[in-house]
Amino acid sequence: MHSVVVSSIIFVSVFAAAILGMIVRVPESHIGSEAKEVVRLSTGLVATMAALVLGMLVSSAKASYDARKNEVAEMSYDVVAINRLLAKYGPETAGIRAEFRQLVEAGLDRIWPNQASRQAELRPSDYGESLIDQIELLAPTNDRQAVAKAQALSMVIALRQTQWLLFLKAEQNAVPLPLLLVLAAWLAAIFLSFGLFAAPNSTTIATLALSAIAVSSAIFIILEMYTPFSGVLRIPPTPILEAVKQMGR
Repeated sequence: MHSVVVSSIIFVSVFAAAILGMIVRVPESHIGSEAKEVVRLSTGLVATMAALVLGMLVSSAKASYDARKNEVAEMSYDVVAINRLLAKYGPETAGIRAEFRQLVEAGLDRIWPNQASRQAELRPSDYGESLIDQIELLAPTNDRQAVAKAQALSMVIALRQTQWLLFLKAEQNAVPLPLLLVLAAWLAAIFLSFGLFAAPNSTTIATLALSAIAVSSAIFIILEMYTPFSGVLRIPPTPILEAVKQMGR
């Protein structure tokens, strides 16, 4: 919802700037070849800076989105590996495995809620600590069980760390408001210059409207990729679902 509001505000701002330019219009006495060249060069400079910033933001947002997607896949692998290590330990871990599966299913419902009215909650629950305590209480009777316990405990701790890092990164990865305001101001200035020399007809207005939609949709995509667990570009829970399926075998 946040990305929709912000991109809508930017669309209205830049399109209104173009309409304002059409209303103001440049006096005929000021429209000379030199004046047009100055405006063209100035607009080109601002447009270049805006394009560079937009490209930087898209690249950064895409990298952040791909990193979160890879982390989900890695957590899915860890879930399957931990379950297999506990099964390898022996029947003594049946209760721990059942509780571990419940924790995974609860996390799945917390991050990817079935109800549209619920918000995704990335903050890990405290129940994972009890799982660590139960694994620590295991008393291996041979080297095989000792190795399985050590590996499972290490992977559970690493999984908890990954969950917390996922939560903290999601809280911090946002476009800085000053940068967004400066970018919006640049885009508004560009569209204002377009309107100053544009003929106020339906074709021109439609073209400027489409251009405003294009730049505002770019902002929308950037903001959506910074919130990969909600909105339109939500990361699918397919890897976690497959991990839960593997745990049931």
